[in-house]
Amino acid sequence: MSKQKSKYVCQSCGAFSPRWVGRCPECHQYETFIEEIIKHESDSKKIPIQKISNIELKKLSDVSMLEEPRLKTNIVELDRVLGGGIMQGSIVLVAGDPGVGKSTIMAQMCMGLADKKIMYVTGEESLKQVKIRTQRIGQCDELLLLAETDLQTILNTAFSITPEVIIIDSIQTLNRDDLESASGSVTQVRECTASLMKYAKSSGTSVFLIGHVTKDGNIAGPKVLEHMVDTVLQFEGERTHIYRILRAVKNRFGSTNEIGVFEMKENGLKEVNNPSAIFLAERSYGSSGSSVTATLEGTRPILLEAQALVTKSSYGVPQRSATGFDYKRLQMIIAVLEKRLGLSLGTSDVFVNIAGGVRVDDTAVDAAVASAIVSSFRDIPTDSQSVIVGEVGLGGEIRAVSQIEQRISESIKLGFKTIIIPESNLKSITNKKGIQIEVVNTISDVIKKVL
Repeated sequence: MSKQKSKYVCQSCGAFSPRWVGRCPECHQYETFIEEIIKHESDSKKIPIQKISNIELKKLSDVSMLEEPRLKTNIVELDRVLGGGIMQGSIVLVAGDPGVGKSTIMAQMCMGLADKKIMYVTGEESLKQVKIRTQRIGQCDELLLLAETDLQTILNTAFSITPEVIIIDSIQTLNRDDLESASGSVTQVRECTASLMKYAKSSGTSVFLIGHVTKDGNIAGPKVLEHMVDTVLQFEGERTHIYRILRAVKNRFGSTNEIGVFEMKENGLKEVNNPSAIFLAERSYGSSGSSVTATLEGTRPILLEAQALVTKSSYGVPQRSATGFDYKRLQMIIAVLEKRLGLSLGTSDVFVNIAGGVRVDDTAVDAAVASAIVSSFRDIPTDSQSVIVGEVGLGGEIRAVSQIEQRISESIKLGFKTIIIPESNLKSITNKKGIQIEVVNTISDVIKKVL
């Protein structure tokens, strides 16, 4: 009788080793390796090549381009992020920190799909807990609940009632009896997801998986989980913050640039149709270190407030901190201000914050961040009626940005009187009415116009 073989698998990233190691060489996490038995399967031998018939090949020109019908959730922000609604037979992973609103938005989605047959599988909460949450949000009496963690039981139930949508809360609680590893392990998460994906594609049922995240904000479980599913939705926002952002990290049926903005209230998540007004609502006028910029999230223009605080450093090495803005880009902007404007920031702490809890990767906010830093350093307020747009180059030049007309339209909608843009963007503007347009070439030009 042959001895059972085993391997050690990292529960954080899925890397494996023939022996136990204290630190994972891939993700550098400590004490994440757990022993798993390697099963010997008879079908692991080489399959002989056989002649296969009845295979239908299609020319690319014969493939239908008709858009497949989608299920509308009646939550505009969620439908936008999904690419227009729920694609039938798709499998969607919804991830986020505990308490951020993953289960809440799934419950609200069930209300929007009240005329559809939905099966809600809860592996973490009791049926009574689920009912308490749904009653707080609204009535959804026809929702079918199942408190189960065994995958085979869940699939058997799904085959018998044929739901149109299945919600799994959460994927880390499911287990397959034929696997010896514990629930939430890399093997269990991967194999359970594969079985659910096979069911979704064969039956046309849409499956939503609620997933946990690690302390670093990454989705828990093997990285292959994100590759297996069709769509990955990431919920962002602090539990103590009222605003939540739903972002598509991956989407096979739509754009990954769209975001949905929600406000957390006692009776659930409320859609924010005009996020620009929300993010600028608490803006303080007449104080230094603040400027307004226009960014794009997918096809949606959003006005945000860039805040900066420059103070005398109390330590030998000055601090540099960025919230909602790229730290390395902040370092670059500070270097440009020191070199091109002669600012002495080497003995000062610099803190930058994008108000509202939004994470911005758009380089068009560079000029606004630079203006806020100079404003705080000189303790002079910027023009409160101006919007600043432009990318800062290493030479201190202000470079062109994309989709400038959408940024201008959003500025006009919010009542701003002036927008400062790169001169190279001026030729692409067709409608110049409704707002005064100021053009700049260098960061020095920006500072002269706003301070």
